[in-house]
Order: sequence, then structure tokens, then C-alpha cells
Amino acid sequence: MSKLSRKPTAAFNDAPARFARFGLLENPFPSEPTVNKDSQDPRINGEIYEIELRQNEFERVRANFLRADLAQPNHLRLGYIIDTSYIGRGNGKSAFLVNLQDAINRHNNLDISEEQTKCFALYVVPESGGRTKTFASLLNKIFDSMLRLGIIEESLATIRLNAARSLHTGDGTAFSADDDVLIENLRSEQWYTDHEINLSEVRDAVRSNPALQELPPDFPLFREFARGGLYAEFVTQDDFERYFKSLKNGRDRFEFVLSHMVRFFRAADFTGAFILVDDFERIPDFQSRRQRKDFALELRSALFDGPTLNARLGFYNMFLVLHAGVPPLISDAWSESGMENRSPLLQQADRHVIPFEKLNPKHAKLLLKKYLGEYREKGAAFDELAPFTEAAIKEIGVVSEFNAAKILKLAYGLLEHAADEGSDEITETAVSDYREKDPLVNERIEATIASAETVDLFKKATGTE
Repeated sequence: MSKLSRKPTAAFNDAPARFARFGLLENPFPSEPTVNKDSQDPRINGEIYEIELRQNEFERVRANFLRADLAQPNHLRLGYIIDTSYIGRGNGKSAFLVNLQDAINRHNNLDISEEQTKCFALYVVPESGGRTKTFASLLNKIFDSMLRLGIIEESLATIRLNAARSLHTGDGTAFSADDDVLIENLRSEQWYTDHEINLSEVRDAVRSNPALQELPPDFPLFREFARGGLYAEFVTQDDFERYFKSLKNGRDRFEFVLSHMVRFFRAADFTGAFILVDDFERIPDFQSRRQRKDFALELRSALFDGPTLNARLGFYNMFLVLHAGVPPLISDAWSESGMENRSPLLQQADRHVIPFEKLNPKHAKLLLKKYLGEYREKGAAFDELAPFTEAAIKEIGVVSEFNAAKILKLAYGLLEHAADEGSDEITETAVSDYREKDPLVNERIEATIASAETVDLFKKATGTE
């Protein structure tokens, strides 16, 4: 029989029936407790998130950074989110960053800052294996994040919208569409015609935007005016991407991202941006001592005292997420480059250091409750923690060292085991029995969390590796 006509015997939705006995649609816990923000599965893309677990950390970020007056050059430009213990990966920092980015971008920080600042947030993950060990390669990742976020397209629309509004004499209904529709409308010649808005005048207004005056003539936006007429093609984000790729690594790309794009974003009314760098240890982990110092020098130049517009204004504000072993690993580079004077790394009481605390029994309960609630059958008459008892959750937390990833991985395995065994409840004894019957369960959890190539940064930093 042809493989084109053969069908699998298992239906797509048969599996969830296994968990109906618990009042669950399916196993709510991730089988692999890692964060992939591009995934469609809410269990691993950060969408399922209990804010109370990291309320203290968020409040410190909000008070010291998100509500800061970014128009003042002396605002904090570099922050560190640092683990307070050496329990390893999986403590929830990536999930925190993903949700911090969403919180900022939801209303461009206008709601958080009480309308004072308009900002966007970029999520950046250095590549493993040492492929992002230079500042130039990190800058490439930052620009890639701009493309993924679509912030360039959004900014183009804002610049055109401001120009069109300044010329439009109607009642404003032309601009009342949802953002996605409005972005499309603002790059449609027919839309301008339908609403009796002179496109040529709009382009003249864009070109006269004060924030754009010091940009070089080959800046991508100006291609829209190349032929100067009504029929010039609309510039899109793709034009920016092609332009960036045509630039040489180093000085040209530095100037483009750190000066020219700052002017472009300011023309779209943005007052700043936050760059959230996850898994920062992937950078110094593969650097020599000289390379760490060079990286720190370039970071200092980009953020504080270099020749770019960003260094003068502090438009881009950066967070580095650090495991507990990273600060001693890079402390010499920070001191030798002068970074320690501008943004101290080892002074834990400083405002720009956000300690990432270890979870506690209350947090373990909140974490499992959140995931269970997301997959609870509507109207199911079950306790909010079912099938887990409170004693079982406490035991799960203890044996998992209150590491979020370990807690979720163990909960996943326990629920799968209970479904297979026909159990209706997961007790403290069930947790102990499960671990005793499968002595390799802890090793598998550790292997999953540490799947990325890493080293023991504490040993490396102290010279005991």
C-alpha cells in the first residue's frame, strides 16, 4: 500500500484521556523543563508563569529601571540578575526574562512608567559553543532580536502615522484600526488615497522629522524618498535587514545599531529600550582573560563613554543574567576595563544588582498550582492541587532542592507514573517510592537541566577546576 494513503492508528487527542481521572486535560508539566520562547507549547515558552514567585525581583527591576527617567543621562544603564545560590540551572531566570519582556512590550512600558517613558524590550540568548564570545557577535544577536520582535516595522508605522496625523483634517477614524491593521494600512498607497491623505506630503513630513536629520543619506528609511515621487516603494523591515547584512562587522555595525538606530527609534517616540541577555555565562565561558577584558571594554564603550549616540543618551539599557559563579569569573575583566567603577558587579547591595533568590515551600506549592490550574478541566470538582497532597508537594520541593526546573520535571514523572498505575492521589510516600523504584530519575532531571554545554563556573573562577 502507498505510504501516501496509510494512516496512523493513534488519534491526535487520545492521550489526554489518561489524565481525566485527575480532572486534567493532559499532563500540565513540561517533560523537558527548559524555556523556549519560540515554542507553541505554553508549558515551555514561558506563558504559564506565576508572578508571585518573582514579585520581589520584578519590583526591584520596576523601581530601579522601568520607572526611571530615561531622559536623564545618569539613569542606571546596566543591571545584573544574579542567582544567590549555586543550586545550578533551572531556577526560573529565563521564564522571568520572557515575562519581563512581555510586560514591557505589552504597552511599550507606558503603563509601568505611568506614561513617562515609551520603551521596548529585546530578549537575547548568546549561542552556545563560543559562537557569541565577542561584543560584535552579541551586537548581531541584538539586531536579530529587533527583527524577531518586529519593532522596526512598528517604528516605521509610528513615524508615518505621526506625519499623516499632522496633515489629516478628518475626524480621526482613519487611524482607529487595531495596530496590526494600521501597520498594513500605513504602507498602502490605496489607503492614503481612500482617506484623502497626500502621500507625497506625508513623506515630506517624515523626511523633516527632527530626530532623523543627522542620519546618513544611505540609511534604509531614505530609500523611500529615492525617487522623490508618489510611487516610491514603501521601506520595510526587510530593507533594514539587507542593509545591516551589507555592513562590515565592527565599526560600521556599531555605528548603525548604537547611533543610527537610536535616532530612528527616537523618531518613533521611543525613549529607551531594554536588552535582556539570558545565559550570559555562554560568553565569558569561552573567552580568554584578554578577550574578557576586550569584551568589557566594548560593553563600557557602548553603554557609557564611547563615541556613539547611545553612550551619550543611554537609550539601550541592558540586563545580564548571571549564575552565581559568573561574577568572580569576570570580576578581573570588570576591574581592568573600568566597568566595576561604572556598574559594580560585586556590590550586592547596589541598586542595579537584582538578587535572584532561591524558592521556598510556598513557592513550590504556587508553582504546581499554577500549572495544574492551566490544564484543569472546566467545572471539574477537584481540589486545586489534586492529585498531589500538600505533603507530597513539600517533599517534591525538598528533594528538588527547590529548583523550579527540577520540581516541574519530577511532577511530570510522578503524574505520568500515577496515570500508568491507576492511582488517584500522589502522596509523600508515592514520591519516595517513585524515586526508590527509579534511582536514575534524579540523574535524568540533572541531565535535562544541564543539556546546554556548560562548565562549573565557580570552580573555574576560583582556579579549582
